[in-house]
Amino acid sequence: MIRAENIFKSFDDTDVLKGISHTFESGKTNLIIGRSGAGKTVMLKILVGLLKPTSGTIWYDDVNYSELNSKQVRQIRMEVGMLFQGSALFDSLSIEENIRFPLDMFTKKTKKEKLDRVNYCLDRVDLNGVNKKYPSEVSGGMQKRVGIARSIVLGPKYLFCDEPNSGLDPKTSIVIDELIRSITQENNITTVINTHDMNSVMEIGENIALLYQGELVWTGNKDDVLNSDNEILQGFIFASPFLQRLRNAALSKG
Repeated sequence: MIRAENIFKSFDDTDVLKGISHTFESGKTNLIIGRSGAGKTVMLKILVGLLKPTSGTIWYDDVNYSELNSKQVRQIRMEVGMLFQGSALFDSLSIEENIRFPLDMFTKKTKKEKLDRVNYCLDRVDLNGVNKKYPSEVSGGMQKRVGIARSIVLGPKYLFCDEPNSGLDPKTSIVIDELIRSITQENNITTVINTHDMNSVMEIGENIALLYQGELVWTGNKDDVLNSDNEILQGFIFASPFLQRLRNAALSKG
């Protein structure tokens, strides 16, 4: 579990986040959604520890992250996995070396232990046998799965995903969503996903936080979305005519 308590963030004279309080639950896919400029990316960076809030507190389970010293922060970060928007793979390293990188950085495992863990993670994302290939030799969807394998190689308690479906076709996006959801549930991970992908919202949105102009204006889950009368949520979610028809159909049945 990660808990944000009254988070404010300002840059110069601009208030980007305005008193955000929300709990991101273990074993669930926790989504942060909102239009461009709503504060999603800043919120994610604060949760990860890449930015410090102007005021407020971030808790990792019962640990106050803002009070940790550098050694304690390093320990927490060993329990954190990160899936970047563009996968952020090292072009000069093989897929095996990319996934092994966190193990080389943070552990003293033997070469065999590292290889076993890499192969386990590759198997988990259905990429057996691609160890010696380079990122440029596989598709964008496969690169994203490599990114997921790297993000879980340390067995994280907390997983952060920044626009995981960015640049992917709808079919591949569904595969990525399901991978993230199943890994989250199987390992009871606290997974936080920054997204504007409406398919992700409707398919894996177990705990959704909607930001608007730096404020938290709605929370709920995917089942609450269609029945909510929150105007900001409606304007964001149902901008698509297809989704508007879907909502109308659901309401007429109710």
